[in-house]
Amino acid sequence: MSDFASGQDKAAATDPLGLYVHVPFCASTCEFCAFYQVKPTAEGIDRFLAGIAAEAGLVRWPRRVTTVFWGGGTPGLLSPGGLRRLGESVLACCHGQPEEWTVEMAPASVTVARLAVLKELGVTRISMGVQSFQPALLDGLGRQHTRDQIDQAYERVRTAGFASVNLDLMFALPGQTEAEWLADIATAVALAPDHLSTYCLTFEEDTVLWVKLAQGRVKLDPDHEVRLYERTWAALRTAGYAQYEISNFARPGHICRHNLNTWQMHEWVGLGPSAASQHAGWRGANVADLALWQMQVAAGRRMTEDRLALTPAQLAEDALIFGLRMNAGVDLASWRARCPEAPWAAVEQLGRRLADEGLAELGGACLRLTDRGRLLADSVGLEVMEAFHEPAHT
Repeated sequence: MSDFASGQDKAAATDPLGLYVHVPFCASTCEFCAFYQVKPTAEGIDRFLAGIAAEAGLVRWPRRVTTVFWGGGTPGLLSPGGLRRLGESVLACCHGQPEEWTVEMAPASVTVARLAVLKELGVTRISMGVQSFQPALLDGLGRQHTRDQIDQAYERVRTAGFASVNLDLMFALPGQTEAEWLADIATAVALAPDHLSTYCLTFEEDTVLWVKLAQGRVKLDPDHEVRLYERTWAALRTAGYAQYEISNFARPGHICRHNLNTWQMHEWVGLGPSAASQHAGWRGANVADLALWQMQVAAGRRMTEDRLALTPAQLAEDALIFGLRMNAGVDLASWRARCPEAPWAAVEQLGRRLADEGLAELGGACLRLTDRGRLLADSVGLEVMEAFHEPAHT
């Protein structure tokens, strides 16, 4: 193990530690989704739940888990009993109750019985994948819920009394007009969730939408996407939602701490097939195959895919790439102190150029992108990578 890995093991007891559980079950595949998923069966779910408990036992938990996030897939497809079993496996390794615990749910999977179990376990945050309130657009995405199910699910979640409720929405959908998107925002705001995530549709390989794009059945319109970004930010700002990351908005006290800790390059453990981890000086992922993951866990192996021994420079690079997507930006001084060997002269030169172009602001040691800069965050991220990997710095 590297010296850095050993140092990671000795992280301060107060440092955040996240736990992500990938629940891979979906009743159907949405046209935009590239996440690993399988159709649920009673045997498959039972073996998955046993596998999570076994994999958790392979991890050396160095300190209390502060945030938990269950994603998928559709975690809400598990029965109330399955949710309880998964929750008990999680709590057994957390060294206490997590400060934030998020569960993703599809509207059609939200039942009073499931919510009661989640509340009893200590879940604090429900994130519901609405995507759109327009029936035709939902149908075009392959989403298996109706507007009535959204309203009923939201009412049930609110009645159950969770501390935070998030709604996921998507824009730049095939055939979606600007007016339809603004109507979706207005409908969401009227429900008064604590947090909103608004994602621009991306075309991932091995999805139905990717095939349609390749066939010319749908087309990209970058100018339209930019307009929707700008209208989104303005509308949600007016509605009282503070933007803290390109796609995420929250009322005071309701940011998603799990995601924030991840973007800031703290540690997290991923359990389940395809789940990624950044922990004990390593980054890697579990194999994206339920049966093979079960076999590897049974043999005492995890995090076998894309396994990388982390260095301070790697973390500093990623902290800049992800940190510049956040409105607060990146504290260059703290990362420079943590990783003095990184190519800071090149980073500072890049920061000055971005500022000169109106894409960033340099305030003391903090580098943050402007609204215009965040529209180009992917391109800026590539420039950060180039600054870290120029030949002179290798």
